[in-house]
Amino acid sequence: MSQLLHHWLAAAVANDGVDLKLSSTLETIAAACAELSGVLRLAPIEGQTGLAGHTNVQGEAQKELDVISNDIFIKHLRRNPDVSILVSEELDEALNMENQGAFAVACDPLDGSSNLDVNVTVGSIFSILAVDPANPDLLQPGTKQLAAGYAAYGPSTSLVLTFGRSVACFTLNADGQFALTKDNITVPAASGEFAINTARERFWDDATKAYVSQNVAGETGPAGKRYNMRWIGSMVADIHRILMRGGIFLYPLDSETTDKGGRLRLLYEANPMALLMEAAGGGATTGHGRILEVMPKAIHQRIPVIVGSRDEVERVNALYARG
Repeated sequence: MSQLLHHWLAAAVANDGVDLKLSSTLETIAAACAELSGVLRLAPIEGQTGLAGHTNVQGEAQKELDVISNDIFIKHLRRNPDVSILVSEELDEALNMENQGAFAVACDPLDGSSNLDVNVTVGSIFSILAVDPANPDLLQPGTKQLAAGYAAYGPSTSLVLTFGRSVACFTLNADGQFALTKDNITVPAASGEFAINTARERFWDDATKAYVSQNVAGETGPAGKRYNMRWIGSMVADIHRILMRGGIFLYPLDSETTDKGGRLRLLYEANPMALLMEAAGGGATTGHGRILEVMPKAIHQRIPVIVGSRDEVERVNALYARG
């Protein structure tokens, strides 16, 4: 029988010095993800895949399930006295949980919700930071994350976690519990796959154009090998594939997103994915520096995101360095 999440976390507390309260917070998040998995499974039957009729702080149209997923996270985290603050993509401001706990959770409760109508994998992304509840500092660089992870809701529901040292993957079983299915995940250093939205090519900077052009050239290009392009349109789904078999995900700064600073959010999308990728031996860059070292200026700040197999990320960095 596979090791259950609760026992895996207990071992991390006993053997690796993980804070018991941090372990409890991860169990709370896992419970929220398990509940959301059940909601998503029945959503088409319940007619819950449409728009909710309003927009979030990002100016994006919310699906009804964006709102439901956010409410599920709030419900579970409120019950945990160790969590004092929630930052969510779906909330304009940080939410005070009225607890005096030492942790803040930053999350995208339902990444990729535009794919719900066509039954494509979506997910939840989360990050945990230490805070003083009396004077919380939420604008911490990604290196300060205590733990991070995501849930991927696909043919099965996966929960991927890291404390920053290694990466483990759990699968929701028939009893509604997460069981360990892959531990000490390592991203292959080299890969022949890249994920980027090629419909945005006209907006790309020179480094991105050069990288994609080299890959498309295949065996005759500088990389000397054939590449396949993959793009799901759900960050969790693309990152999960890359963690499991290698590749690179690019959402670079381009001429259309320059004024916003990028497309993806630093605190609850870029930072947790960067921590996971680095812990698995991969790389994570903006093109001009390490994502985890970016000092946040706002809770919904956006940045460029390039993460994946180490060799591919290094190739992209070299192209940016050429100017």
